[in-house]
Amino acid sequence: MKIVIPNLGVADDADGWKHPESAGDGMYRTGKNGVTHILSTGDGKLELIAYEEHTLAYVKSDMGYPAYYPLRQVNLKRPVKAVLMDLDGTTVRSESFWIWIIERSIASVLGNEAFQLEEADLPFVSGHSVSEHLQYCLRKYAPDAPLAKARSFYTRHTEEEMEKILEGKGRSEAFTPAPGIGEFLLALKKRKIKIALVTSGLYRKAYPEILSAFQTLGLGNPVDFYDAIITAGETPGKGRTGTLGELEVKPHPWLYAEACRVGLDITEREQVIGIEDSGAGVCSVRLAGYYTIGIAGGNILESGTLGMCHKYCRDFSEILSLIDGE
Repeated sequence: MKIVIPNLGVADDADGWKHPESAGDGMYRTGKNGVTHILSTGDGKLELIAYEEHTLAYVKSDMGYPAYYPLRQVNLKRPVKAVLMDLDGTTVRSESFWIWIIERSIASVLGNEAFQLEEADLPFVSGHSVSEHLQYCLRKYAPDAPLAKARSFYTRHTEEEMEKILEGKGRSEAFTPAPGIGEFLLALKKRKIKIALVTSGLYRKAYPEILSAFQTLGLGNPVDFYDAIITAGETPGKGRTGTLGELEVKPHPWLYAEACRVGLDITEREQVIGIEDSGAGVCSVRLAGYYTIGIAGGNILESGTLGMCHKYCRDFSEILSLIDGE
């Protein structure tokens, strides 16, 4: 089935779209109050409520704080001024490591070190915030356990493993540069295109990842290389400054919007592209109003979010050709 959705274009069921009876927790129904169509991404995290001339996006929340955003018309205009890039999966191959940390955290909550996630869990434990990942697992495996307990175990396991990695004793395969990423970043620099790194991860987990990758690539200090780096902040808690990032991360648009508008001081949305490998990520870029490129290797196909991409590319060389207009 193919239908035209305002500011999205043709929505093809082959891209993973579903057709729920209602949206916005039942507040909207097709054929009522001007609603012409309702779509949902395959993972159910995002719903589109279409009218004759505009479309609303409804981002669900396992934390109890959903939000509505207007879906904007996005047209790419060259020359490209900025590239906004995800960290986990897109720039650095680390998803399996962080999924393992989630798995270990739930094992600790359950008191069962043999616990393992199921393959069906994978689209829900990557690409979103730590709290969203943990909340999903608790709902399925430990419904009576508090989120704070799971977060405490997550923080402990993360700190222990990061210390081991910095000492050269941790998992050697934890953080590796994505294939072709070094050449791609240098090509962007040569073209004088600004680059921002955007991640839903907390700073204490994100910075060691990109530092490790840059050391491998011989690119120096990532803080000096990137024009902006936006993370979800620091771990909140008593006695520490924290972040609202756990409620506002991908698929919400705010990290990408902040990276471009504040971090890079660019207002021309049509000259900005975002690159993501996750379903939550491509939704975030699209809702922020930027040209959205999905890259193979993540969970875009599995999460049913291909329809939120303007282009889906196999590798960085293909993306570079798109940037150059070839």
